[in-house]
Amino acid sequence: MSTPPTAMTDFAAWFAEHGVTEVECMVPDLNGIARGKILPAKKFLESVGDRGLRLPEAIFVTTIDGGYPPDEDVTNPANADIYLRPDPATIRLVPWYREPTAQVIADCFYADGSPVDISPRAVLRRVLDRYHERGWQPVVAPELEFYLVKPNTDPDYPLEPPIGRSGRPETGRQAYGIDAVNEFDPIFEEIYDHCEAQGLDIDTLAHEAGAAQMEINFVHGDAMALADQVLLFKRTVRQTAMRHDVYATFMAKPMQRQPGSSMHIHQSLHALGTDRNLFADANGEDTPLFRAFLGGLQAYLPAAMPLLAPNVNSYRRLQRYSDAPINTHWGRDNRTTGLRVPNSSPAARRVENRVAGADANPYLALAATLACGYLGMTEDLEPADPILDSAYERAHTLPRHLSEALLKLHRSKPLREILGDRFVSCFMQVKQHEYDVYLRVISSWEREFLLLNV
Repeated sequence: MSTPPTAMTDFAAWFAEHGVTEVECMVPDLNGIARGKILPAKKFLESVGDRGLRLPEAIFVTTIDGGYPPDEDVTNPANADIYLRPDPATIRLVPWYREPTAQVIADCFYADGSPVDISPRAVLRRVLDRYHERGWQPVVAPELEFYLVKPNTDPDYPLEPPIGRSGRPETGRQAYGIDAVNEFDPIFEEIYDHCEAQGLDIDTLAHEAGAAQMEINFVHGDAMALADQVLLFKRTVRQTAMRHDVYATFMAKPMQRQPGSSMHIHQSLHALGTDRNLFADANGEDTPLFRAFLGGLQAYLPAAMPLLAPNVNSYRRLQRYSDAPINTHWGRDNRTTGLRVPNSSPAARRVENRVAGADANPYLALAATLACGYLGMTEDLEPADPILDSAYERAHTLPRHLSEALLKLHRSKPLREILGDRFVSCFMQVKQHEYDVYLRVISSWEREFLLLNV
């Protein structure tokens, strides 16, 4: 990937260098879906100059099924235009198109120039600004799990593992199996090629515990840049898989009797503008900031759950003995806990948040976990003692379903303040409406066991 433009005026030169004829200008909505406009490169350049890139504000309250909450006041009453300002640092080629096409992520602003505060990028930037004001720089590294499945066009039919190069689907778990990954080698070779072309800093690939379940790790770095990369990576994986007649899904729990898919988030804290890790002292011991950050995660993660587990399906993953956490206990190199502190050198001291699902919007998941840690540090919270045994033997203290999580978020004034009260209100209305629609669905379980028995 060549050097991205550093200012709006450099877009034309970048397009000319790459022969770009078309541009996808995208904005992530509350569910992490890329929305926006596709237009000729020439029209894009003209639109940037005269504020012609516009969308209705209602894109940020679009539900996962394409509807809107019934409350008309959830955004401005007129559903007026917002203005897109493409971020030059995010410009990339779309590698799977024959025609040279660019993709760019935009920030959103109102007519008076103020940022659209319900935009996920604006929410994450709001949290990062709080850190920077105190001379802190969060460093993050997401780990993203997903499944490959057979194409499925009937939503009533359960998902199945795809056929690999051997001509057979996986029937058992193949955690860390090398040959199991190689079953889909053509897909992953293309994914790596596409990621390299886009400058996505992915690291290792491993087979996870589920049938045809994979995990990709990202190289640690700036939170906003990593959120952008996760957004583009999920799109890349889905598009590449479909080119090979396979679906890729980031649902938190796509199949019964299989593990769910997470987005583990490793977090450390540097002094702003340096590489000095503030979570360990010169002797390699945990610092008060490290302990307070942990304390904040323990105190506020239950209320932040709607941003880490945003869908009704998310809570099917968070079950006892299912390779997913059920509480906010922490431990050193303990994968049963919600908060794991890996064994590491002082320079790499970090906390791994294992609560977030792969279905979470990466901007909002990062904003949420960093907000919890920030509140812990500013409130000087003290964490509980680390546990040495299995956290699955402890109480299930995370919310068990979406409605419980939304109620906790609604009641958390500190989280509402740091994330933005208007954003939280809009987000809750979108998720409450999705939950209400879900409750109208009669499941196959109900037909199977209630039809003739009650």
